[in-house]
Amino acid sequence: MEREWIRYLRDRLPPHPLLRLGPGDDAAVLQLAGADQCVVTVDMLTDHVDFELAEVDPRRVGRKCLAVNLSDLAAMASRPLAAVIAMVLPRRGGKDLAVALYEGLLPLAERFDLAIAGGDTNSWDGPLAVSITLLGTLTERGPLRRGGARPGDRIVVTGSFGGSILRRQFEFEPRVAEALLLHGRYRLDAGIDVSDGLAIDLAHLAEESCCGAVLCTDAVPVADDARRLAERRADDATPLDHALGDGEDFELMLAVPPDEARRMLAEQPLDVPLTAIGEFTAEKGLWRTDAGGSRTELVPRGWQHEFD
Repeated sequence: MEREWIRYLRDRLPPHPLLRLGPGDDAAVLQLAGADQCVVTVDMLTDHVDFELAEVDPRRVGRKCLAVNLSDLAAMASRPLAAVIAMVLPRRGGKDLAVALYEGLLPLAERFDLAIAGGDTNSWDGPLAVSITLLGTLTERGPLRRGGARPGDRIVVTGSFGGSILRRQFEFEPRVAEALLLHGRYRLDAGIDVSDGLAIDLAHLAEESCCGAVLCTDAVPVADDARRLAERRADDATPLDHALGDGEDFELMLAVPPDEARRMLAEQPLDVPLTAIGEFTAEKGLWRTDAGGSRTELVPRGWQHEFD
């Protein structure tokens, strides 16, 4: 079965100029287009944690598995080059599932001109697990890092937040092109993709930058799905609560010097809105303010994997 799968991949995967030796050998060989620095990221997604395979088309799962990795490259303002894909498939129905996963991710790979260089495929009696490693290259401005925000920098985000579980966790657009455009046109001091939750990822940025942050809650762009989710659930969580803590929005959050932020917000150079939602501070810690000016501690809620 494994050999049949490799033959399928060889027939299905399109040729790519970076790929000198692809699936079927012990390792892939890539021509990295003269890149002197390579960005590497890996994400593993599993059934019952990142999705419920019984409730969703596996093609959407395949797309999500690749899209979350592309979002990590976007956070670094990196151009995607190649992917290595490892899957642990359930024994029953594994072949059809693998085909569906690839049918879901390949259109996204082709859109970002991403070479599928190979990977590994195993089977077992447990749930589906997919691990994708991506390689990317940097622009002349170098990587956009989490550590680099400065006191006074504005917190600028793309898009809107909350309620991703209703739809957007499978349909989000990795902000690769947006990150490259912004990084090339403006000075950005730091950045992150909002995967775990707006509040907790803001905490990550502040911690890595050795500073604090104040979030203006009235400025947070709340997604319509966050409002719908708040209406459906009887748990007293508001749309803003969902925007701050749901996660899997995969929007960019950037630390931008004040003058650059004003120019960026006035120009609005993207197809998706840019919004300033607060600023970084010399005083460490996280706070939230509202339109009335009251300031309280911001609890960094969001997703974290728990293990002993």
